[in-house]
Amino acid sequence: MTPEEYRAAIAGMGRSLGPQAVAQCRALLAGEQEPVANTLAPAASDCAYGSDPRHRLDLYWQGAGGQGARPVVLFVHGGGFVLGDKGGAGEHWPNAHIGRWAARSGWLGAVMNYRLAPGHVWPAGSEDVALAVAWLRANVAAYGGDPERIVLLGTSAGSVHIAGYLRLCPDHAAQVRAAAMLSGIYGFTPLADRDELYYGSQEFYADRMPREAVVETDLPLFLACARFDPQRFQTEWVELMQARLERHGTLPWAHYANWHNHYTLAMHIGTRDTALAGALLSFFAEHT
Repeated sequence: MTPEEYRAAIAGMGRSLGPQAVAQCRALLAGEQEPVANTLAPAASDCAYGSDPRHRLDLYWQGAGGQGARPVVLFVHGGGFVLGDKGGAGEHWPNAHIGRWAARSGWLGAVMNYRLAPGHVWPAGSEDVALAVAWLRANVAAYGGDPERIVLLGTSAGSVHIAGYLRLCPDHAAQVRAAAMLSGIYGFTPLADRDELYYGSQEFYADRMPREAVVETDLPLFLACARFDPQRFQTEWVELMQARLERHGTLPWAHYANWHNHYTLAMHIGTRDTALAGALLSFFAEHT
């Protein structure tokens, strides 16, 4: 597929969300992602970072030891608060591909599961991010990672859980070096009805949303959205950028993906389209 055909395919999907759009995006990127998934297995699987069956993460790295401790990228997947998995080999490459991309870039990649709604509600996802960070800080050195150089990367609901972690843990800047959030919802737009499965009824949202924490934090942030994101996600990105500018007097690192949608924004990382991946690596390197 040529770059022009690839872009036309994404544009043709529009801003749609849901299982059909996910399947189309997976099919579009499988040709590049599946071969990597079949040749780079996790170096450590299902590491238990907590007591729940969903408290599991996989670790990816390449190369022999003796290279010094690698910085760590912890990825938090999306899924509308109610679904998602850290992924695996073959056709199950989504989400695991971030760990593989980190490993191929000389880092240690960690890809986590977390508890899902409606069985587990606010602030379970953010609590799980905190647990995973604590586990990495205590254990990642044994796998060749540097516990003092952990960065966070999330997409969609995963970005929300990272933002919630910033609110939940006031000492987050002592635990991680930076955070990158793709297409998240932080509290600048009204709560969608389906998100009540995680946040509870509308009356609770003002007290539970992470907006103030993600505006106020001094932790270095990288914020991204896509041209074919639904309007709600674009509004959140623009208004968070504006709020950060007003609060800190400067814009954070940012990326606007002209040829991607809500799903391909994260799914394409690790392919020949390196605009976002390169920007993320530069951002992470600057802060580690």
